[in-house]
Amino acid sequence: QVQLVESGGGLVQPGGSLTLSCAGSGSIFSMNVMGWYRQAPGKQREAVAQITSGDITIYADSMKGRFTISRGNAKNTVYLQMNSLTPEDTAVYYCYLRQLGTEYWGQGTQVTVSS
Repeated sequence: QVQLVESGGGLVQPGGSLTLSCAGSGSIFSMNVMGWYRQAPGKQREAVAQITSGDITIYADSMKGRFTISRGNAKNTVYLQMNSLTPEDTAVYYCYLRQLGTEYWGQGTQVTVSS
């Protein structure tokens, strides 16, 4: 079993920055993909970014240039650095890990961008 715990969400002003963290524990294999989705109220879940165990990254078009995904040294932690935030970035951000055809999800962390 795999557990994922997100942290770092909160309230930030428009134009501000925030860094989310996701720490994984349990039976995590060396080959995996970790990433982030988000879901705003009344909207469908939206992919944000992902990173492979080989540090190959993919971003949703609207996040390119503003968000940066990275892994920690232990490879079971993933970060999402978010810059130039706008109210449209307000959502619950969920971390996931995909390995051996199975996905695991964190409980989510709320990000609110408001003045």
